[in-house]
Amino acid sequence: MEKLNIDTIKQMVKDGKIRWTNHVIVRLFQRNISQEDIENAILNGEIIEEYENDYPYPSCLVYGINLKNEVLHVVCGLNEIELWIITAYYPDNIKWEDDLKTRKEIK
Repeated sequence: MEKLNIDTIKQMVKDGKIRWTNHVIVRLFQRNISQEDIENAILNGEIIEEYENDYPYPSCLVYGINLKNEVLHVVCGLNEIELWIITAYYPDNIKWEDDLKTRKEIK
């Protein structure tokens, strides 16, 4: 598989080639995040971290904006046929710098 590319990920969303795992559905419910929020965040998002050795597929962390104009992080994996949504959450200033794109150093 080639390096993860945000344009490829966005096209998977546009084409409806998304796999929603049971885990992510539970997490979205717990965190009050809709599937539409996820799609919107990816479509206007950017990759801020890559996890090329993730199993079973390479994955990445996407920084995007939800439907309420709030920052949302989405972890997704990609194979040749679909985009797997792994989890999503609202980032905080405990683990992230003020830009919510840069992970804080662990001291």
